[in-house]
Amino acid sequence: MSRPAPTVTPNTWEFLRDAMIAPTGFREYDARWKYPDDINLPGVTALGLGLGTQMHRRGIEPVIAVGNDYRDYSLSIKNALMLGLMQAGIQVRDIGPALSPMAYFAQFHLNAPAVAMITASHNPNGWTGVKMGFERPLTHGPDEMSELRDIVLNGEGQPRDGGGYEFVHGVREAYLDDLVGDFKMTRPLKVVCATGNGTASAFAPELFRRMGVEVVESHNRLDYTFPHYNPNPEAMEMLHDMAASVKASGADLALGFDGDGDRCGVVDDEGEEIFADKVGVILARDLASLHPGATFVADVKSTGLFASDPELLKHGIKADYWKTGHSHMKRRVKELGALAGFEKSGHYFLAEPIGRGYDCGMRVAVEICKLMDRNPEKSMSDLRRALPRTWATPTMSPFAPDTEKYEILDRIVQKLTTLDVLAGRKVDQVVTVNGARVILDNGAWGLVRASSNTPNLVVVCESPDSEDELRRIFAELDDVIRTEPGVGDYDQTF
Repeated sequence: MSRPAPTVTPNTWEFLRDAMIAPTGFREYDARWKYPDDINLPGVTALGLGLGTQMHRRGIEPVIAVGNDYRDYSLSIKNALMLGLMQAGIQVRDIGPALSPMAYFAQFHLNAPAVAMITASHNPNGWTGVKMGFERPLTHGPDEMSELRDIVLNGEGQPRDGGGYEFVHGVREAYLDDLVGDFKMTRPLKVVCATGNGTASAFAPELFRRMGVEVVESHNRLDYTFPHYNPNPEAMEMLHDMAASVKASGADLALGFDGDGDRCGVVDDEGEEIFADKVGVILARDLASLHPGATFVADVKSTGLFASDPELLKHGIKADYWKTGHSHMKRRVKELGALAGFEKSGHYFLAEPIGRGYDCGMRVAVEICKLMDRNPEKSMSDLRRALPRTWATPTMSPFAPDTEKYEILDRIVQKLTTLDVLAGRKVDQVVTVNGARVILDNGAWGLVRASSNTPNLVVVCESPDSEDELRRIFAELDDVIRTEPGVGDYDQTF
C-alpha cells in the first residue's frame, strides 16, 4: 500500500483514485475529519486497511462490528471503511445505522472482539470520523491512535485473504431490550425527549414509552439536515430549546441526546438547564446510597462537588479527577474498578452492575428515570436545589488551529503554573493531568485544555462563592489565554 497524500484535492482525477488523508484527523481517542475537505473515500478505505492491519499485529481475532450514525454521507464512509477492513482479511459484521453505544453493545451482544463506529459525534454536518476499540468496553486511546496513524500514514496496511461481510439484523431491538429490561415506572413521569432530528430519534422515544414514561416529542423526526439545530446537549441553543419545551408542556424534565447518542443533557421541571456534571452529582448521590464506598471518576472539566459534597462524603465515596475524553475515562473507570465516571460534556460511564462501562446516553436516561422513580415525592428541581450551590460557566471553546493548539496550550500552562493569586484568591494547586486546572483556596477553579476533537481550546470555570467571583476567574484566565495571538473567538460565553 502506498502512503496516502497528506493534502486532499477535491475535483481531481486523483481524488477519485488515490488515498488522501489530512494527518490532523487522528485525534487522541478517535478519528475526525471534515469530509470531503480532509479525507476522501479511498482515504477511508486506507484507514480500514490500517485498522485491520492493527488488529492482526495485536493478535485480535479478525472479527469486527461496524455501525454508522444518521447522516447522509455516513453510509458511503462506512462502505469505504468496510472495504479496507475486508482487504485486511477481517470478517465485518455490519449492524446498520446505530448509536455509538449500540455499536459498543454489539461487541458484547455479538461477541465481537473489535468495533468501529462511523460517526461525527456531536460535530456539525460536514464532519465524519471513526470511534473504534478492541478491548471491550474500551476504545482507542493515545497509544492505539498513534499506532494506527503510523500504520495508515506510512502506508503499512497489509492486504490478506479471509475477509468477509455479513449484515446482522436485530441489534437495535436487542439493545433496547437490554436497556429497559423489565423496568416500569411506578410514578407518572412526563419527559421532553429532545433528539435534534439526529440518530437518537430512532431510539429515545421508544425507550421512554417502554418504561411507561409519557413522551413530549421534540424534533424526533429523523432528518440528517438538522433543520433546527445541531444535536449537542452541551450547546446552549439545544438546552434553551429543551427548556422552552418543558415550560410549554408542563413536563417533569427534558432529556436531550447528541448526534450519536452517547451523551445526555438535562433540563428540570422549572426549565433550569442543569450542566451535566451537576446531573452527575445528583446521580452519584442516588447511586452512593445504593453502593456506599464506591469510587467515582470525574473529568477535569467537572464540578468540585464530587470531592466535597457532604452527601457523597457521608457514604464514603472516593472521587478521582482524570483526563477528559471518552477513551481516557472508560480506561480509568475500568482500572480503578469505579462504579461510574462522569464528564461535564454529558458522557457518563456506568459500570457493573448498572451498565457495562461504556458511555451511553440511553443508559443515563434509563437511570435518571429510575432515580425519579425511587424519589416519587421529589421533582428534578428539588434534587438540583439539594446540591451545594456553585456558579459555573458552560464549556467554552476559543478557536486554536489543530496544528498549533498543543504548543499554545503548553505555553499557557507554563504561565498558569507560576500564578500565586487568581481573582484575588490564593492558588492552592494547579492540576496538569490534562491542561491546567487552577484550584483556589476556597475550591473555586478555572481550567484551560486543548480540545481533542476540534480546532479549539476548552475553558471552564466554577466558584462555590458567587457569580461575581466566577466572572473574575474567567476574565483573569482569559487575560492569560489572550497572550497567545493564535487563539481566536469563543464559540459561546456566559
